Amino acid sequence: MRIEHVAIWTTDLQRCKHFYTSYFGATAGAHYSNPTKGFESCFLSFDNGARIEAMTTSMLSLVQLPPGTQRLGLTHFAISVGSESLVDELTQRLRNDGISVVDGPRRTGDGYYESVIIDPDGNRIEICS
Repeated sequence: MRIEHVAIWTTDLQRCKHFYTSYFGATAGAHYSNPTKGFESCFLSFDNGARIEAMTTSMLSLVQLPPGTQRLGLTHFAISVGSESLVDELTQRLRNDGISVVDGPRRTGDGYYESVIIDPDGNRIEICS
């Protein structure tokens, strides 16, 4: 078994697609729209088969939490970039572009080399080697 995909709500589907394609090399799939349900989505695929489904809605009242809030349930996901130097480079690029870096890069107690950022929709993303 494997996790097929992780789904995230966004307030701006184009911005979300641009963020993950520009910084993490994701490939955006076909745009899906269901006007009856006020739903739109797009799968963002990574080279190793992992996918994120970015979704937006005009019908549901989504609860917006402060960016980076630690909450019960899914609290972050991690994207491996392949090396410590790539963690450093991407973290600096994100910081230079005004993306919130909340921790790192650093080596964690469990051996990861990582930084933690907040994506444009307030999700915590670990960038690890």
